[in-house]
Formats: sequence, structure tokens, C-alpha cells
Amino acid sequence: MTAERRTELDSVRVLVVVGLVFFHTALVFDARDDFYVKNAETTPVTLLVSALGVLWAMPLLFFLAGLGARHSLRRRGAGGYAAERLRRLGVPLVFGTVVLVPLPQWLRQRADPAFHESYPEFLPRFFDLDGFKWHDFPFVFEGRHFEFGHLWFLLLLLTFCLVLVPLVRWGGGWGPRLGDRAAAFAERRPGAVLLPAVPLAAVCALAGLEEQFAGWHRAAYLLFFLSGFVFAGEERFRAALRRDLRLLAISGVVLFLSGGPLLMTAGGDPFTDLTPQATAGRALFGVTGWCWLTAILGFLDRRGRSAEARSAEARSAEALPERAPRRWYAYLSEAVLPLYVLHQPVVVAVAFVVIGWEAPIAVKFPVIGVVSLLLIFAVYDLLVRRTAPARFLFGLRPGGPGRP
Repeated sequence: MTAERRTELDSVRVLVVVGLVFFHTALVFDARDDFYVKNAETTPVTLLVSALGVLWAMPLLFFLAGLGARHSLRRRGAGGYAAERLRRLGVPLVFGTVVLVPLPQWLRQRADPAFHESYPEFLPRFFDLDGFKWHDFPFVFEGRHFEFGHLWFLLLLLTFCLVLVPLVRWGGGWGPRLGDRAAAFAERRPGAVLLPAVPLAAVCALAGLEEQFAGWHRAAYLLFFLSGFVFAGEERFRAALRRDLRLLAISGVVLFLSGGPLLMTAGGDPFTDLTPQATAGRALFGVTGWCWLTAILGFLDRRGRSAEARSAEARSAEALPERAPRRWYAYLSEAVLPLYVLHQPVVVAVAFVVIGWEAPIAVKFPVIGVVSLLLIFAVYDLLVRRTAPARFLFGLRPGGPGRP
């Protein structure tokens, strides 16, 4: 994770956000999850498919955010970084909470035939707060209908970024020093990249899992974020991931096949119960998530290195100048945040219409997923990226729209 732009990481961010469209589509048909709108026919298959993404997708976003934080702090300083994060994350968080998040809650109420309120009539009740839940920081606002919805990610990430600022300003360079020592140890000891899984396992086992945050405890996300910050720019860490890729991949598969059934058959509430089986299952969940995350990073890095080598050889043979990254990368990289902010309300709105059809799940699922994805990209391309006010509200940097 060096200072140069790594297009493979931009690509995987886009992959995660696109995957979230189909992840939330699957919840419409999930037999267990209490999603905003539910199909009359459900299936347990969606639980297994969703679990494959839960293990690594959101942890990867937090890890990459920590990685980017290190480089951003180096360029902007602590004050500039805090201001940039408030603009890039805080503005879309507030805008999305006020304008977009109430829609899924209203559609949830509309599923009740006795509910007849229009959307404008429902909005004041959405913002009717009963008090504050200080113990649930940073989700301190409490109301019957109020929620941050899918924007919990932005709120948690913004909180982590702002907490990081005083640590960096008065911490005396703890991040680089710790990263240097950890990377040196990982370089010397095969398998040492697995050690950060230990605190993750402890958090998952003792603090539990929070289903409303994509299955991970918020403290676990903090560990992923700090891990990305510590290891940013460490070539030795990247080399260790490439070297241990097979170990990480095999460990991740074995732990998933053993820990998943252990957690799902624990009885009671496996996410929070402190029974031996549930606790052990959650600990394995934490280790498995780290294995999958690092295996994906190692695979991307190895593949990226191979592609760079082939490209360098071709340029050398043909005496061609080095090409700038393809414009599609720039387009999709900029689109990630607005697509995330838009995706869940669009999925819920499309699903609200489609679940009323007389059609099997095999038809409804792809229709909801594909139509939602097309609508999200259309709204972004036609309405968000082309005007300065919309770019500001969705956390984009000033400037004209770049075309792919």
C-alpha cells in the first residue's frame, strides 16, 4: 500500500458497493432478516450467500479507509484531514439521513394495509426523537422510526477518522513506528500476518456481533481501520501477504467451513450469547474475516504486480510511454461514495414494486438487482456528478464531471 494510486483497490471498492446492491436484494427474500420489504416467499439460501460477503466486504472498506487516512494525513496534516473528512463524509451523512433514509422506513410502514400516511405526512414522525442513547455511541439519537439506515458506515467511519486526528497529532508518530515493527516481524516470520486476528477474535467472542452493522461489532471495524492505517505504505507487509497468500486462503476456507456451522447451530442468540459454543463460533468468525481480507489483499497485490511487470515489458519492447490509468478507473473511483449513499433506498423502492408480482424468486431477484443498479448509476451520472451543489451534497470534490 504505497503512495501511488493502486487501481486494483479502486476496483475492489466498486465491486463491494455493487455487491451491496445484490446483498440487500437478497435480504428481500431472506427467511431470517427483518428487511424493510419482504417477499411472501423466502428462502434460507440467501443466508449462506450473504455470509460469504459479510466476512470480508465491509471490513475491507474500513481497512482501505485506514490505509487512505495515513496518506491523507501526510499530505494535509491533522487539521486539514479533519476538515476534509467532515466535508467528504459528514455532508453526505447529514444529507442522506434527511433526504434518503426515511424512504425505506416509510415503505416498511406501507406494507401494512392499515397504513395510509403519505410520505410528507410520515417525515415529521421519522424525525420525532425520544431522547439520546449515550451508551450506543455514536448512534446516540433515539426515536420510534428514526435511524441512520445503511449510512451507519459513514457515521462509524467519520467517528474513527476524527478519533484518529488527536492520536496522530499528539501521539508522536505511533503509526509509522508500529507499522515498521509489525512489518519487520511479518517479513521475518511466515504466518505472522495472522496475529492481528487475535484481537479481532477477542472482540467478536466477548463483545459479540452486531447484525445491524453487517454482522461485525463496531469495535472490530475500528481494528480493521487501525490495521489499514498502521500497515499503509509498508512494502514488507505487502510482501508478507504475497508470500503467505496460500496459507491465508486455505485457513480462511477451513475456518469458514468449521466455524460457520459452529456459530449457526449454537442455539439462542449466537450473535451475543456467552455460551461456549457461541463464543467459540464468534472467535472463529473474527479470525476467518481477517484471513479472507488479507488473502484478498495478497491476491490483488500479486495480480497487480504481474500486470505491471507485463505492461513494463511491453512498453520497453515497443518504446512506448507509460500510459495514465484508464478513465474508467477514475470515473468509478469517484462514483463509489455516491453509489453507496444511493443504493439501499433505490433497492427498497424497486423491491417494493417487484414483490407484488406473481413470479418466482429466480425472476424477482435478478430484476430487483439489475434494475436497482441501473437506476443508481443513472441517478449518479445524470443528477449527482454534473452539478456543483449535488457533488457537494454527495461528498465529491469540486470540479466538472469526468467521463469514462
